[in-house]
Amino acid sequence: MLDVLGLDRTTEAAYRALLAHPEGSVTQLAEQLGVSESAVRDALDRLVDLRLLRASRDVQGSLRPVSPEHGLEMLLQRQEDELRRRRQELELSKAAAALAIAEYADLRTDVPAAASERLVGLDAIQAKLEVLARELTEECLAVMPGGAQSQASLDASRPLDEAALRRSVSLLTLYQDSARHDPATFAYARWMTEQGGMVRTCPTLPPRMLVFDRTVAVVPIDPADTRRGALCTREPGVVASLVALFEQTWQHAVPLGADRSQGTDAGTGLTTAEQELLRLLAAGLTDEVAGRRLGISARSVRRQMAALMERLDASSRFEAGLKAAQRGWLQ
Repeated sequence: MLDVLGLDRTTEAAYRALLAHPEGSVTQLAEQLGVSESAVRDALDRLVDLRLLRASRDVQGSLRPVSPEHGLEMLLQRQEDELRRRRQELELSKAAAALAIAEYADLRTDVPAAASERLVGLDAIQAKLEVLARELTEECLAVMPGGAQSQASLDASRPLDEAALRRSVSLLTLYQDSARHDPATFAYARWMTEQGGMVRTCPTLPPRMLVFDRTVAVVPIDPADTRRGALCTREPGVVASLVALFEQTWQHAVPLGADRSQGTDAGTGLTTAEQELLRLLAAGLTDEVAGRRLGISARSVRRQMAALMERLDASSRFEAGLKAAQRGWLQ
């Protein structure tokens, strides 16, 4: 009955038997279930992996079953978390596939030459953006990851954004939460909202992108190395995938004018950024990689993690991870 939750028949039977008689030994369970002791040990290992068994606090070296109300609810929550993670991975995979299709579009003989264009060098990218900005009539979607934006990038963007806003073009921009702590980037974002643009922030973002009137997209050829240039594409499938990815992220982002503390979970007391940091580190990412995903430095990651460890009264990250999981902070 519980196979959909990852319990085979023997494992489920062992769990039921332990709920009735928690002190039962391996030998007694084997006799009761009519299976070998090896099969019982495998079932117990599986129950420990599923967190339906845990070490007894009364009898050292023994295990006790977790109540079905708590244990099975946690199993369902983990399945929901896994489903949510796989959906996010699917969206990122769609975007990666779209970029790959666009990158190699010029190798196909059946694709018009104008469908995609490589832009090599900052001058070429800036010139193309100026043309696209002049042609813009309705809407521009922008994703600006990496936290603080360079002053040169902000200076180059201002006249284009200002001209578009004067024409009543809708500008929707996504920054990372860490951009709120950079005076220059935050001031620019505030200026945009005052001029009628819409700005939201999120702990993590997809790769950098600009989408003009939902018909043309400009993305880096290599998100990890923007010096390689950008790709300008009019491929409908590619642009539609990027728009879908933007809209999904926009729904979960917080408006710039809102207090970021409003993103605090009432049940855990954690901000969205703190929850995301815990999730990234629990997934095995290093401080440096987690910092890049959040648009902050590795030092900031370590400082935030130290504060979380203090809140959890944990002496190590491993202990902090266990306590965070027990409190439901990793959900």
